[in-house]
Order: sequence, then structure tokens, then C-alpha cells
Amino acid sequence: MKETTQSWGERAFAALSFTLLGLAPLQAASHSDAPLIKQDPQANITDVYAFIGTKYNDPNMRVLNVLVTVRPFSDPGDGVIYERFADDALYSIHITNPRSGRAFQRYDFRFSDVNPTHGPGLKNKDTILSYGLATDAGPIDEIGGSTQNYTQTYKVRRNWHKIGRDLVTAPPNVGGNTTPAYNDTDGNAVSGAADLASLDSLTTQAIHELHCGVTVFAGPREDGFYSDIPGIFDLLDGRILDNNGDPSDGLGQDGGGVDGFKGFNVLSCGVQIPLHFLPGLPYEDAFFGASSGVGVYASVSRKRLSLRRRNGEPLNFGSWVQVNRMGNPLFNEALVPLKDKDRFNRTSPRHDRSLFAQYATNSELAFLINFVVFGDNTGQAPLATTGRSDLAAVFIPDVLRVNTTTAPVTLPGQTGYSRLSFIGGDGACLPGADCTDPANHVAAGGWPNGRRIGDDVIDIALTAVASGPAYETITVVGDNADANDQLYNQVFPYLGTPHAGPTTNQRQAP
Repeated sequence: MKETTQSWGERAFAALSFTLLGLAPLQAASHSDAPLIKQDPQANITDVYAFIGTKYNDPNMRVLNVLVTVRPFSDPGDGVIYERFADDALYSIHITNPRSGRAFQRYDFRFSDVNPTHGPGLKNKDTILSYGLATDAGPIDEIGGSTQNYTQTYKVRRNWHKIGRDLVTAPPNVGGNTTPAYNDTDGNAVSGAADLASLDSLTTQAIHELHCGVTVFAGPREDGFYSDIPGIFDLLDGRILDNNGDPSDGLGQDGGGVDGFKGFNVLSCGVQIPLHFLPGLPYEDAFFGASSGVGVYASVSRKRLSLRRRNGEPLNFGSWVQVNRMGNPLFNEALVPLKDKDRFNRTSPRHDRSLFAQYATNSELAFLINFVVFGDNTGQAPLATTGRSDLAAVFIPDVLRVNTTTAPVTLPGQTGYSRLSFIGGDGACLPGADCTDPANHVAAGGWPNGRRIGDDVIDIALTAVASGPAYETITVVGDNADANDQLYNQVFPYLGTPHAGPTTNQRQAP
């Protein structure tokens, strides 16, 4: 495997041979992954990011950043209540052995009542406004201040021990009049902060450094995933394949697609873990060989029993039951068949090798590309549909494997960054090494070495499907959507400022 890995890395960096194709049917990162979780949006994980960076207020401390987003297709203008984290769900970040998927450290986020009748969560119960009219009227400049009526808080446990409580979440971006700190003078969300000093005040107020040295955040963010999913599912709309009539551009590579997640927000919780809190565990990187680091995945759980009452709110009791999980993007969505999608969400990564490895090794996605794009009625050529040990090395067990020996990875807007990760020459290096020299790359800059904000996981995943298992030719596959609609921040919590309701037109401008 290591010999094949080196061949893939050399060819990716040198870009020896590129064949560019259109995209076969594929779902979003995890916005619509299984039938049951589709009915429970507040518990539906959309994306998990994990990458090496620096502490939000200390550039000399390396940390593992983990960001989890839930609630797909959150409408920024969805007043009067706006989105809230479920108060009857447990949102969990798991740090695992990268080889077995077995967790040894976890961070649990539990949120306060979404429907309080009195303080401290609610200041004024005699108004229709959940934000903007509390004991005083006016814009919200301070989280939990006199002009913010409803404030959601949360507590955090690490390995079941409480490490933070009464932590405030960031408010929604109601608009320029109500939450001006998020927006410019035209009412559009301002994002792309290069450092903490440039970050808006409502976001910085929601960053909490806990006494144990861990930093956390929770609140609405812009949906950082981008792909032309609507065009893909309309039997490969022409804009997916358009190359402006110039074959040399390659199909699906002119950026003419439409980001199907443009203008939508998500709810996000995140953590910065100092690297000295984590062991360096050995594993085999799918493309760079022997490595050291950790695995990461996220889950959401609900109480086993829920009792709906005619004269009050539901009662939830019993043990926690996992209803959703995610590690790598696309695995449950694009590789696991319908019969096992809900089962996947109920299980742990440590069982993936016995339960789900066959879906990586035998790729239906390669079959679909063969059938739809190449017109092969058998679906068996030219891409390999069986024996895909390369895909199993990425997806099984389904955790993000992060090399924790590297320097902070490059982020969107920084020199050397590529949305295609190491396919685009963007690699991660040991601290102090010259990362402009590919010979010093010890891991991919982004996915599948963890996953950064901005990684074009659709193109990366399908390039692997189309190029493996031998990688003798790098076949770059694109969906014609090559950028997010919002700028990412370069500081924790990294994901973009949430869109404002009054100025957002989903899937079109801004």
C-alpha cells in the first residue's frame, strides 16, 4: 500500500496526466444521509472538520480543531423563533484510535431549554420577539444583555466530567438592525477575519476558554459546504458539465455550477484541544504511509423514550441512544446503500470493518460513473468497481484521521492553500520544514488528512474513485462548483459569519 501511496502522491504533485470528467450522482457531505435522520434536522450532522491549527489567542500553541455542524438548510430569515440547538439531544465529539475507531476521549455538549418561560433563558415572555426586545429595546451588542430576550446556554463534559457550564451561544444573525456587529452598512454578513482582532464581537463573545485549557464555541455559522447538488440530481444538468465549449478546460472545471448550499446557515459547535492533551497513535495514511495522530468523529444522541403530553412539553427519559454520526464526508451518503444507512447511524466506527467495509471495497459510485458518464451498460468499466482497498483505507473505520505531528495546515486565503488538498500540491509538513517543497510533505494539507474548512471534498473523493486503485493516471472529477459563497475566517471558530435573513437569497446572490 505504501508503494502505491507514494506513486499517487508523486503523480498528484507533478500533475502528470489529468483526465477531467463530469460528476455522477452524489449526495451532499451529510445533509441528507439517511431516511430517519432526515426527519430530525436538529440532530442531523451536516459536516465534521478536524485539522491542526493554533490556539485562537496564542499563535505559538498548536491545537486540534474540531468543528461539527448540524441542522442542514437553516434559513437565515426564519423568524420569529430562529434556529436553536435541541435541548433534548447530546452533541458529542469523539477522539479515537485512528486504526480501530475506538474512542478514548469525548466532549459532550448539552444545551439549555429551547422554550423557557422565565429567566435566565428568557427575559420577556410577553412579547412575540425571541430576539431584540427583552428588558430594553434596541440592537444586540452583548450576548445575554438587556436587549437580547432569549439566550441559549450550554454545558460541556469531557469523558463525562463537567468542564464548562452556563456558556452562552452566539445569537442568530437577525439582520443589520438587530445584530449589527455581524454585518456591514448594507446589512450583509462580514466574514474572512484573518485574526482574532478582526473577528466580529458577537462571535468573539461566544468563544470560551475553559479552566482545563480547552476552548469551545457554539452558535450559528454559514454553511461551509459547497456543491451543485441540485444540478447533479437533475440528471446531470448541463451546467455540471459545461466547459464553455473548450475541451482543453475539461468538463466540470469552469466554475459555472451553482452552490446548492448558498445562502444557508447551520448550527455549529467546536473545540480547540491543545496537542499536548492528545497521544500520537500510529496508523497507515492511505496515501503517505506510516503516520502518527488521532481519529475524530461526531455523533448526536437522544433519550430512549419521549412522552408527548397534552398539557405540557414532552418528557424525555432513559439512556442515550445514538441517532446520527459522521466522520469522513460522503461515506454514508455515497457508499452505504439504503438498507444500511440508518443502521450506520446507530453504530460505532469500531464496528465499521465488519459491517460496512464492503461498501468501500466494492464501489457503487464507480459503477454509477461508468454507467452515466462513460455509457457502459454493465457499469464495470473503465473505473474499477471492486477491490478498492484504496477507498477502504480512507473510509474504514469512518473517522477523520489527523496527523498531529505537522505544523498548522494552510487555510483558505493563505499562501499555498488548495481546495483540492494534496492533489493541488497542498501538503502538510513537520514544524519548521519548508512546505513549498513537496519532498517535505508528510501528509495531505486537507482531507483525507483530517478535513479543513474549504476542502472540496466532492472533487477530492471522486478524483480518488476515478483514479484508484492504482493511481497510474490522476483523473480529476469536478462538479463545476469550486468555491463557497461566504469567506471563511482564519481563526476559531473558522466557519463564516452566518448570513443575515433580510439580505440573503438562497442559491443565488449574495
